[in-house]
Amino acid sequence: MKKKMNYLVLLLTIIFMVGCTNVEDAATTDKETDPKVAATENSDIKSEKEEAATDVVEESEEEEPEVEETTTRVNEEEFAGYDILEVDGGDLSGSRQPNVVVDIGFGERVYWAFTNEYGQLVRVIADEIIIQDDSTEPVTSSGRYYSDEAKVPGVERADLDEGHIIADSLGGVSNAYNITPQESTLNRHGDQAYMEKSIRDAGGATNFEAIITYPDTETQIPSSYQYTYTLMGNKIVDTFDNVNPDEVNESLGLTENKDSESESASSSTNEEDISSVDTNGNGQVTIAEAKAAGFSMPITSDHWLYKYMKDNDNDGMVGE
Repeated sequence: MKKKMNYLVLLLTIIFMVGCTNVEDAATTDKETDPKVAATENSDIKSEKEEAATDVVEESEEEEPEVEETTTRVNEEEFAGYDILEVDGGDLSGSRQPNVVVDIGFGERVYWAFTNEYGQLVRVIADEIIIQDDSTEPVTSSGRYYSDEAKVPGVERADLDEGHIIADSLGGVSNAYNITPQESTLNRHGDQAYMEKSIRDAGGATNFEAIITYPDTETQIPSSYQYTYTLMGNKIVDTFDNVNPDEVNESLGLTENKDSESESASSSTNEEDISSVDTNGNGQVTIAEAKAAGFSMPITSDHWLYKYMKDNDNDGMVGE
C-alpha cells in the first residue's frame, strides 16, 4: 500500500513538472513573438509616415519651380534679345549701347527703357508711374533729381532740349536711356508738357508705354512720339511729332486769337502780389513756397511767378 502511494506521488510530481515546462515554453514563445509583431507594426506605421512625408516634399518641390519658371518666362518674353544693363541715373554720357534694357526709374521705381540695334531709344514701359515726392526724396531747388541731363547727340542744337521720356516730376532719371533731343517748345509748353501735367494732376498713371520713332538709323533725334497710359481707369493715347507746335498752329492759322488772349492774361497776372507766395520775404520764391500757395509744377517762363524763381538749367521751367 505504501509503495503504491509512493508511485502515485511520483506520478503527480512528474505531471506537475511537465505542465510547468509547457507553460514556460508558451510564455517564452509569446515573449519572443510579441517584439516581432510590434516591430512589424512599427515598420508599417513608419513606412506610411515616410510615404506621406515624401509626398509633401514632392508636392513642394513641384510647386516652387512652377513659380520660378513663370517669372523667368515673363522676363524672357519681355526682354528677349536684350541684355539687362545697369546705368547710373545721373550719368551724363550721351552714348547708348544697342539691344539693351535699362531701369530708368529713380529710387525704388521700375521703369524699363529699350534700345534697338542702332542704340536708339525706342521704347519705355512702366507698370505704374509714381510721381516725385520732394518731401522725402533728394530733389534740387529746381525740382530735379540731378543737376544736369545726359548729352545725347543732337541736344547741342539751340532748338532742342534734353527731353525726358519720363520726367523728373514723374520719377524718371537723367541718363541717356531716358533722354532724347526734343524740340524746346514741345518739351516746355507743348504736348509733352501737357501729358506730364495730366499724369501729375491725376497722381500717377498705370500701364505706361512710350514708343519713339526716328527718321533713319543714323540719328538720335526722334521724329515722333506715342504715349499710351491709363489715368483713373481711362486709356489715353497721345501721338505727336517732334516739332514746334506753335509753328504748326501758326501754319494752320490757329494762333492769332491765342496771342491776343495771352497778352491780356499776362497783363492781368503780372499784377499778382508776390508777398502772398514769398513767405520769408526774401524776394525769391522756392518750389515749396509755390506749391504751398497752391501753384502746380512746373512753373514755365510765361508764368508771372517764373521771374521770382531759380531756373538752374535755364530750360524755361522750374519744378518739372
